[in-house]
Amino acid sequence: MQLRFLGAAQTVTGSQHLLEINGHRLLLECGLYQGRRKEAIERNRNFRFEPNELDAVLLSHAHIDHSGNLPNLVKSGYRGPIHAQRASAHLTEIMLQDSGHIQESNARHVNRRLARQGKPLIEPLYTQEDAAQTAGLFVKQNYDQPFEPIPGVQATFVEAGHILGSTAIILDIEEKGRKIRLWFSGDIGRVNLPIIRDPVLPDRADYLLMECTYGDRPHRPPEQAYTELRDVVKDTLNRGGKVIIPAFAVGRTQELVYSLHKLMDAGDIPAVPVFVDSPLAVNVTDLFRAHTECFDQEAQNMIKNDIHLAALGFDHLTYIRSVEESKALNERKDPMIIISASGMMEVGRVLHHLEHNIHDPNSVVLIVSWMAPHTLGRRLQDGEDQVKIFGEVFERKIRVARVEGFSAHAGRELLTDYALAVQDSVKQVFLVHGDERGATGLRESLALHNFDKTQFPPWGHSVEL
Repeated sequence: MQLRFLGAAQTVTGSQHLLEINGHRLLLECGLYQGRRKEAIERNRNFRFEPNELDAVLLSHAHIDHSGNLPNLVKSGYRGPIHAQRASAHLTEIMLQDSGHIQESNARHVNRRLARQGKPLIEPLYTQEDAAQTAGLFVKQNYDQPFEPIPGVQATFVEAGHILGSTAIILDIEEKGRKIRLWFSGDIGRVNLPIIRDPVLPDRADYLLMECTYGDRPHRPPEQAYTELRDVVKDTLNRGGKVIIPAFAVGRTQELVYSLHKLMDAGDIPAVPVFVDSPLAVNVTDLFRAHTECFDQEAQNMIKNDIHLAALGFDHLTYIRSVEESKALNERKDPMIIISASGMMEVGRVLHHLEHNIHDPNSVVLIVSWMAPHTLGRRLQDGEDQVKIFGEVFERKIRVARVEGFSAHAGRELLTDYALAVQDSVKQVFLVHGDERGATGLRESLALHNFDKTQFPPWGHSVEL
């Protein structure tokens, strides 16, 4: 049997791994690659296999760097099943529709410029219609219930603790009388994150395919992030200002709503209006609330004991759906909390909220996510006094605060424990979904335990198992 690394190899994006077993082809993940534009277009448009020769796809979770190229796979001829955990399948359908909309919008924007220059127009990578066709191929699976995606392979989804419905994938394989267990980690979550259950550690694996995103660094504990969130929010509201939080629609928004609910119930912050202003985040939160079976025991207890019987809903919380409602927030001067997309402040409604509050020193932009270089979020995080919003330069008076510790990825310690859980059985650990710094850090950590069975395979590399 052969394993080929076709994405998230020596990088943290575009997860894609191809297995050839018993004459069948099984694809783990089909994520969008993000990087230099020319390279990204080439990798995403062109697969290194024939899509119509695949027999099945297994998806660990809904994030676009793991699922985002599925519509292009279908557009290119794939018609087989896409197996995903039940909540994850629902979440991915929403994410892919939104991604299809973005692909179409980006293509229209580029084509207006190309048309003016008299150059050939481009097609979107895929459309919302392609995303809808992809949704029809999902086969929804439950946690911890084995199924057979291809002959000779028994697959089981187990909790990864990363986002709603996220999984590690166990593959118990029999080929030519030989039996092996391959464990694919997907993205490994963290212990004691809000809402989501803790990740399951691997067991009895012969081969471990695991992420190493933060293999070089520890994370602050979630409890510390909760305390820092309380302090920044309380200080700003007592000043009479607004708290503007740019947040990703999946996972981070729901964690924040849950934490603010707890803080208000405990009387630790003033009871002020809280608004979630992102259409995608609103839709995703609706889906979270439909899948409380994925919640951890703390969240289940909160639902049971809360007067609203909800973890993601309370008296002071409003989910904004219309543009008119969003615009109305900027006419108000009372203290409030606004959670809005995009997470890195490059596009979306959060820019309008920033523009209307940029001169208010009593308000704050609260950064709770990693900000990529050259984004507006990074410029604010770096303390720049002049920032450009919608092409106009503004003098920044609004304060900027940062709360770390909300990351949904495991840090160095848990990644080390994850690999050591199969130290006695594993023949080889393949490190993926991480750059060289993350992989080197994790390998150094494992070496302290006399563990040296790791590889860091490059893109396109293949191994025989």
